[in-house]
Amino acid sequence: MEQVEFIRMKDGTAEEYQFLEHLEADFNTHLPERILSALRNLAGTLSGYKVNRLEHSLQSAARAEADGADEEVIVAALIHDLGDELAPYNHSQYAASIIRPYVRGEVTWMIHHHGLFQKFYYAHHFNGDRNERDRYIDHPCYDLCAQFCERWDQASFDPDYPTPPLEHFAPMVRRIFSRKPFQPEILGNEYRLEFVNA
Repeated sequence: MEQVEFIRMKDGTAEEYQFLEHLEADFNTHLPERILSALRNLAGTLSGYKVNRLEHSLQSAARAEADGADEEVIVAALIHDLGDELAPYNHSQYAASIIRPYVRGEVTWMIHHHGLFQKFYYAHHFNGDRNERDRYIDHPCYDLCAQFCERWDQASFDPDYPTPPLEHFAPMVRRIFSRKPFQPEILGNEYRLEFVNA
């Protein structure tokens, strides 16, 4: 079989769906390389700063690594702005949805909410509430997200910071995104963390 016969999903046979499942499983094995390609594409985005979006992402991950963060957090820091090109108004949630099946819930929560937490540094310049993040102040992941923003994200626009190339992080990306998705032993109890009102 080279392609299915049906034109409406409800008409598909078990054999056709098994065929499609095999193709999809094969396609998904290449996810790490697609992530790396999407990261490379960030080099052409973000005007006005002293670094481009790829350099910012690499620097965020490098700072996380230098601080002793674990591999899940380092990779999350690397991909945290991956949604800027296609989802500029909800880029945090976009990036979180990409990494969510592969990391513990607190890492997903950190990425999901980092855009809101970043407002602490600039919202007041637009007459906004820089402390809007404090609606989550009692959340168990609040401190992790605040640390992510303070130590790694907002600080990573420095063209002189010694930043390794993407190839340095590629093995980590491959390990994280080659995991079997949604494994309870990886996601842990944090899988059901509240994601609404982001």
